[in-house]
Amino acid sequence: MHTLFYFIIAIGILVSFHEFGHFWVARRAGVKVLRFSVGFGKVLWSYQKNPDSTEYVISAIPLGGYVKMVDEREGEVKKEDLPFAFNRQSLLAKSAIVAAGPVFNLMLAVALFWSVLVIGEMGIKPILGPVEQGTLAAEAGFAEGDEIIAVNDKSTPTWAEAMGVLITSALDSEQQIKVKVRNFEDQQSTKILHISEPDSHDPEVLYKRLGFKPWTPDLKPVIGQVLTDGAAAEAGLQSGDLIISADGNEINDWVQWVDYVKEHPGVEIKLVIERNDRRLPIALTPKRVISEQKPEGKIGASVYVPEDLMESIRVEYALGPLEAVPAALEKTYGYSVSTLKMMGKMLIGQASVENLSGPISIAQFAGQSATMGLTHFLKFLALVSVSLGVLNLLPIPVLDGGHLVFFAIEAVKGSPVSEKMQLFFQQIGIALLVFLMALAMVLDIERLFQG
Repeated sequence: MHTLFYFIIAIGILVSFHEFGHFWVARRAGVKVLRFSVGFGKVLWSYQKNPDSTEYVISAIPLGGYVKMVDEREGEVKKEDLPFAFNRQSLLAKSAIVAAGPVFNLMLAVALFWSVLVIGEMGIKPILGPVEQGTLAAEAGFAEGDEIIAVNDKSTPTWAEAMGVLITSALDSEQQIKVKVRNFEDQQSTKILHISEPDSHDPEVLYKRLGFKPWTPDLKPVIGQVLTDGAAAEAGLQSGDLIISADGNEINDWVQWVDYVKEHPGVEIKLVIERNDRRLPIALTPKRVISEQKPEGKIGASVYVPEDLMESIRVEYALGPLEAVPAALEKTYGYSVSTLKMMGKMLIGQASVENLSGPISIAQFAGQSATMGLTHFLKFLALVSVSLGVLNLLPIPVLDGGHLVFFAIEAVKGSPVSEKMQLFFQQIGIALLVFLMALAMVLDIERLFQG
């Protein structure tokens, strides 16, 4: 219910803003709007001030929305409404109305990124953990303890920011990436990452090839938070429990414990724990999940991290209201370009379709981000808003971008594209969208069963 609630909230906000763009510009252009609907299907709620005004509607299926305008192509129009019909407006006005939806989504993304930057967000410092041999990080000379200060002269105060800029730069097919670092002795230097073309096609493969892992101090195998539906809760583990041994093997730190759990999916582990200065035996069976196409164990519990230790690696990042404006615009532009490039690479087979997300994945991300806090939820909304804006501007019939292509052709040839031709291409567009939606749903269901 938590996930479903925030999914509906997210889709409601994004769809409302998109359709409001169409609505607002249509009204400014003098077009009469009959209905403004958030959602499809059965009407759950409606409001109309009088018979000649716009009807505002909330419908049962919250996966979209629409703005219904007076249009002679969609039925008979009363004589007094003819001057306010969409089809009788200038080409410029019609183009502005159609483009307004995705443009408003991009504007919303800017506003959301700006809000996150001004509110500020907590993250961990971009300090590197052990660097594995054979990775791009090792080849470039990175070492454990290096703190990433900037990537291509862009400041990276948090781990998420640093990894985001690195991955985006690599996806943009940049062959060399400058990374400025500071070591434990406070000495600064610049490392050069050499990115080969095949590595830049898949973000997950690229991230592993880079070899960057966050630095973590040695932590005792003490249980922190316990998920209510996990194997740890079922076995009776509690926050504060210290893992002494597993199947007779002494457990010295949290990493050793995590590795042991991963190696025993669905297999009972006999534990000895320490709780309130007493040692207790506990039987625990990690749940079996699929990760990277192989089974591994998970128990649904996190490590306990002392507050003073967290403070030493935690950092808060925020900008002033004016500083945040160009930063928000830059983020929106960067994510828009990355989204387009990723779509292009999937189209020509250079990137995996596994990057597609359907409603199930989006709903899960909505719930997870909301659990993590306001700024995480706002960032999630901004990213999805960028995706919606870019997707709707694609030159695919049925989408806003497809209509803009028809208008561009009309501007060149001096007459509208025939309705027969529009219908033909719209059918192709619908078939393509149905295929993409079905593929995204199949991938979502696979992910659901894998983990």
